[in-house]
Amino acid sequence: MQSSNHQTPDASIDLHAYLERIGVRTPVAPNLQTLRVLITAHVAAIPFENLDPFLGISPALDIASVQRKLVYDRRGGYCFEQNRLLGDALRAIGFAVTDLAARVLWGQPEDAITARTHMLLRVEAEGKSWLADCGFGGNTPTGPLELVPDVEQATPHEPFRLLRRDGSDWRLQLFAADAWQTLYRFDLQPQFPADYRVSNYWTSTYPDSHFVTGLSAARAPAGCRLTLRNRLFTERTTGGTTAKTTLATAAEIRAVLQNRFLIRLPDPPGLDAKLIALPQ
Repeated sequence: MQSSNHQTPDASIDLHAYLERIGVRTPVAPNLQTLRVLITAHVAAIPFENLDPFLGISPALDIASVQRKLVYDRRGGYCFEQNRLLGDALRAIGFAVTDLAARVLWGQPEDAITARTHMLLRVEAEGKSWLADCGFGGNTPTGPLELVPDVEQATPHEPFRLLRRDGSDWRLQLFAADAWQTLYRFDLQPQFPADYRVSNYWTSTYPDSHFVTGLSAARAPAGCRLTLRNRLFTERTTGGTTAKTTLATAAEIRAVLQNRFLIRLPDPPGLDAKLIALPQ
């Protein structure tokens, strides 16, 4: 499988800085063990967050901009940034990676036709194909998933499975709240930078996009998932307990973003006003 490479000769990932950012200090190689370690470390260290679209900024997707924001500035990002960074790191290690796109079905009917607004990766390791995705917010898989249908697959958090019926699209499902729930559907058609530029622009600027209208953050350290939607902060343990807190003030929202999601917050004019205006 050929890697779909969207790097340019004058732009490449600083692999050492990336590994340091996610806390991986052991040797890496293009094998399944490294793939597992990187995904689990990435989702624990680099938060999912949409502060840029929320503040009226469409994120840049070139690798220099992505790693400046997510690595050096210790911010987070959403799928196009998260999986751009992960994909380039995997390529630098020697993995073959194909960029893919999915139609989100979370919260939608199973037969909904949604746009391809989610980026994910197909990664080759040890003679098999794996789904890798560090960018699906509070439900992102925290380990690689073998690209085989109808097999429950464990991750450091919840179990996942992939479905495929009659040669149709693949569907990714998560087992939560005592039921299998579909996150998105996808095919294996390679995507290119132009595809993501269109999706990223729409996702970050369309007036009704939930990335524009509200605030989201997620992180998956060992043993729990942390999520924030507007003022509601939720901590779910892998044992099944859930604690929810409604944040009353801009200062409380800032504190949670900084202390629980580990985001080094930007400080543009009007941030507090946007936070105060968030719905309950």
